[in-house]
Amino acid sequence: MSYLFDEFENVVVGISGGKDSTIVFNLALAEAKKRNRLPLNVLWLDQEAEFEHTADYVKEIMYMPEVNPMWLQIHFKIFNATSHTEDWLHCWEPGKEWMRDKDPISIKENVFGTDRFTDMFNKVLEHYFPNQKACYLAGVRCEESPTRYVALTTAQTYKHITWGKILNRKMQHYTFYPIYDWIYVDVWKAIHDNAWPYNEIYNYQYRHGIKIQNMRVSNLHHETALKSLLYLQEVEPATWEKLSRRLTGINTIKHLKSEAISAVNDLPEAFENWREYAYYLLENLVTDETKRKEYGKKFKSLEKKYANLVHHKDSLYKMMVTTVVVNDYHFTKLNNWERNPELNAWRHWNNKGVLPQKKNKYIHG
Repeated sequence: MSYLFDEFENVVVGISGGKDSTIVFNLALAEAKKRNRLPLNVLWLDQEAEFEHTADYVKEIMYMPEVNPMWLQIHFKIFNATSHTEDWLHCWEPGKEWMRDKDPISIKENVFGTDRFTDMFNKVLEHYFPNQKACYLAGVRCEESPTRYVALTTAQTYKHITWGKILNRKMQHYTFYPIYDWIYVDVWKAIHDNAWPYNEIYNYQYRHGIKIQNMRVSNLHHETALKSLLYLQEVEPATWEKLSRRLTGINTIKHLKSEAISAVNDLPEAFENWREYAYYLLENLVTDETKRKEYGKKFKSLEKKYANLVHHKDSLYKMMVTTVVVNDYHFTKLNNWERNPELNAWRHWNNKGVLPQKKNKYIHG
């Protein structure tokens, strides 16, 4: 953190309400205080369909005198994985009944030139620092995903740093993940030892018996967050009622088994293999013809690409099944499956006949 403040005059800390961004925020705040560089820029892209506990927690941060609040309650869209008929939540859409009112101090007009979540952080830096070097700090850790481990420990991002990504090389805008090598006990120990406030939704999740690896603080309808809907009605009934009115498909997810929205493990007896089951669901569950063709195109492409794959073939078809069930129209789950380090090694072996031996010159010389 100290090094990043040395290198960058403009630092923006992303806050999501999760435990990891809580750590990054507090570490950055301490560094900014030490250097007399307050207020600290803190960015929250408010996705509207959030836990109420998340909104309350982040609001406290935004009202801190040491913080410059970059609280975006702007009109943008984010994918809705709960429905095959309503693909998007248009967050803060004019004329709609929102989950909650906009806050007086929030930024309410989208002047950033994009309406997509994934592009917003890059565009925010471009808008506020068009001719200045700047970085965005976020709480991403390798422990949560083998794919992240590979991505954050191999390729150079900035000088010797691998734990980040380039947003705009020409403008010198970067994202960094300062706690990329922390494990979850490091996170909770830091919060406990420093008595840092944190999102109380974690307490409810813990008491509810949610496994640590499944404790997510995110929007409630994304393809990677649907398990939250299985207990939302119990921990935040008012949020459940508002979300049910705001989006279609919410009640459907509530009545599914948890396996149906994570990973399908048991092949129904009516089908001979996972491929047959995947294509059956595609033909009978996806009613929109355009979407069905896009799914089919993606599936055929992956089958061709991995025609020689033996040991992981069923895992591909299982992920196709899950993709259809959760309406993962942007193929997040399939793309994550492809980025698995084992598959990366297989592709290298399949193409070149040897396993990969990639080195970073800034680390290995």
